[in-house]
Amino acid sequence: MYKQVIFILILALSGSLSAQQDKQFTLEELIPGGKDYASFYPRIPVQYQWNGNSLAAIRNDSVWMIGNPARINKKTFIIRFNKIEEGMADSLGSISRLTFSREGSSVVQFHATGGTGLYDLKTKTHLSFFRYPEQSDNHLLSPDHTYLAFTKENNLYVTDKNGREWPVSDESNSGIVYGQAVHRNEFGINGGIFWSPSGRKMAFYRMDETMVSDYPLVDVSARVANVKNSKYPMAGMTSHRVTIGVFDTTTKETIWLKTGEPDDHYLTNIAWSPDGKSVYVAELNRAQNRMQLNRYDASTGHFDQTLFEENHSAYVEPENPVLFVKGNEEQFIWQSRRNGYNHLYLYDITGKMLKQLTDGTWEVTEVTGFDEKGEHLYFISTLPSPLDRHICSVALKSGRITQHNTLPGMHTAMLSASGRYLTDRYTAHDNPGRIDLIDTSSGKATLLSRAENPFGGNNMPTVELGRVKAADKVTDLYYRLIKPAVFDALKKYPVAVYVYGGPHSQMVSNRWRYGSGGWETYMAQKGYIVFVMDNRGTSYRGSAFEQVTHRRLGVVEAEDQMRGVEFLKSLPYVDSERMGIHGWSYGGFMTINMLLRYPGVFRVGVAGGPVIDWKYYEVMYGERYMDTPQENPEGYEESSLLNKADRLQSRLLIIHGDEDPTVVMQHTLQFLKASIGAGTHPDLFLYPGHGHNMTGHDRVHLHEHITRYFEDFIRKE
Repeated sequence: MYKQVIFILILALSGSLSAQQDKQFTLEELIPGGKDYASFYPRIPVQYQWNGNSLAAIRNDSVWMIGNPARINKKTFIIRFNKIEEGMADSLGSISRLTFSREGSSVVQFHATGGTGLYDLKTKTHLSFFRYPEQSDNHLLSPDHTYLAFTKENNLYVTDKNGREWPVSDESNSGIVYGQAVHRNEFGINGGIFWSPSGRKMAFYRMDETMVSDYPLVDVSARVANVKNSKYPMAGMTSHRVTIGVFDTTTKETIWLKTGEPDDHYLTNIAWSPDGKSVYVAELNRAQNRMQLNRYDASTGHFDQTLFEENHSAYVEPENPVLFVKGNEEQFIWQSRRNGYNHLYLYDITGKMLKQLTDGTWEVTEVTGFDEKGEHLYFISTLPSPLDRHICSVALKSGRITQHNTLPGMHTAMLSASGRYLTDRYTAHDNPGRIDLIDTSSGKATLLSRAENPFGGNNMPTVELGRVKAADKVTDLYYRLIKPAVFDALKKYPVAVYVYGGPHSQMVSNRWRYGSGGWETYMAQKGYIVFVMDNRGTSYRGSAFEQVTHRRLGVVEAEDQMRGVEFLKSLPYVDSERMGIHGWSYGGFMTINMLLRYPGVFRVGVAGGPVIDWKYYEVMYGERYMDTPQENPEGYEESSLLNKADRLQSRLLIIHGDEDPTVVMQHTLQFLKASIGAGTHPDLFLYPGHGHNMTGHDRVHLHEHITRYFEDFIRKE
């Protein structure tokens, strides 16, 4: 009897393990917005910040301090968020995060749902509160923690800790916007407020859109649908005008930088000099093939000097402001791709280049900061592989470059005040995420925290990395290939190709599961081979790799993607008669582009928010890569999908948010009109109330809809 019970228990346990290993994950578990997504997204349980040279460890709402990074196991409990919340001003809400002092002060900034403020961890007292006014946005505290800047509707304000408020602008014209990002967030622009180092002055953008065409977006949720006009400057059309103001918190007065006539040029990469006396601006002509780094007097607004100029036959794209060398007000760092790859250059304030700090067929992707003496600059780079990101430093004096991490993967870093230690947060194809402490002197790495594999114990689809030659037969292109968990090389599998293919993208890299997303896992579970490849025209491979598509978007990219298709067809387990392709935005453009340039290759395509004709796209992005329709009519004609609608042979589903302000729905409607005229029959699905992407739980519905379309027209004969 006893043996029989044991045998039954073993059978039950083995059955349970088998069920666990064969679990079929749902879209609710795999897609952001899904009800159970949080349980299957890898999370590092403890987060770290430097407080000077001490390390603050935050888990949930509890804070510990490691005073000596060499002894990470010796930590002192400091506080819980709810303790700070107890003494907060009414209506500030719950705390979401803390920001520690770079200098090592006991004073931290807390960020709550309804405001921000300062708290002294040593005395356990609140020092100040800044309540966010109702319907306000773009909140930014001054470096000295004296003023809070914010926008309300289209105007800009500052308030002090006593609640006194000053309007920086009082513009009633709805077409004029203050203190917000301009130039449609191109050129690295992600905000419109720039405090001086002391916090006494504040530079800000003013954007005049009154001359820009209104583009109607329709809100159908109202009883009678409302028109919501959006200012949308299309390629070749009149764009908005931008100027830069400087507000003095002492005098409460504003002066304007004399940047010349605001027509047809871009003001980007705003930065202050360390003494707060000058403002640096990278200025581009509308053609984006000439950039000047200019300096202005912050007290008068007068132009001071053009420090240098950069030119390129295709385009120049500055994305990072000047960075002054720590402790040296006479020298700064500039990032540039002038030699074909993004590298670091050391300048003095006369505009003289002192030296090129980094060089090679790799790129600097991010600057981390200086050590205590300003002798070494830490940065993230693609050295030695574009699939990885590594933590490096360069000695400003000798130019010697040191790599500080050893394991492959995608690394980011935070540096202690002295530069002796750094925290290394990274992931790799077999690593869902971890944080190490690195001693930059010895190179020793110590584990601080790591994420668990959220799919542990389950039989998951496999993800493989590989490379194929581009259409030029010389350049290597990287891909990932996802196979079903139970793979049989003797079977024939249908294929789902996921594509993006445009600038500022890299789909394949050495991150968790090589960057494979939830939908790819879901499709592999359903018995598909999934293929993703970065063609030429994408990022982090140098300007020649990216700019080969200039003035001819969609041509070279499609030729390269076809090399990937040819590779797939060479695999004995691929059913080349059952291939589908899906992409969003630029990937939506590429999806339809592939169906029309190579009719009959794919049985199915699903294109989300697709660009159809670049003349309908916005000025800054569109003209950078295509010039204007007037300057490049042949290129626009070649890239347009409207004149190719008659080539559609596959089943095509177009998905669009009906309030998309990025790729306006005119693209899709014009393609439908062209298809009607050509006698072809794409399908359409709209998401009411959504913009360029579907968010929240609707994103699960989206991926179910995409999957059903594949299943309906690939699986079913």
